[in-house]
Amino acid sequence: MGSVSRLRAAQPWIVVSAVGHSNVRATHKSTFEVTRDDYLTPRGDCIIGIRADKAPKDLPGWFKEEARRGGIIVAVLCSEGICDAIAGKGDPRMTFSDERRMVFRRSDYVGPETVMIRASKAARDIRRDLIEKLKSGAELKVYLTVIPVE
Repeated sequence: MGSVSRLRAAQPWIVVSAVGHSNVRATHKSTFEVTRDDYLTPRGDCIIGIRADKAPKDLPGWFKEEARRGGIIVAVLCSEGICDAIAGKGDPRMTFSDERRMVFRRSDYVGPETVMIRASKAARDIRRDLIEKLKSGAELKVYLTVIPVE
């Protein structure tokens, strides 16, 4: 079992609150995003929530530390009783310094806004009934945690 990492108990969940918008399209093939911005143009095809109450810079220290150690990051997106789950990875290159945008990526690219890489889903893969709720302006809750890997 030397090559199998043991998982420790997960940390508490972080809750990010945002809202949908009539321009939510969620068609991007490699990312999805939640932003503090209070508007969304039709070009923002990865954005699923606006007016977020947190950005990467606001995430707690334990989350950032475990993510930088390569922990497994889990995001659960919920709106009006409909939820979808996404899993991905952290990376030592993550700075969590962006004050506006949280970006979840399928790729290994890391920028100041990146909170997850190797995500299991991008915007176009998120449940369409959840996206329909967000298109109507419904509230979005993003539940985040990181499972530390020893």
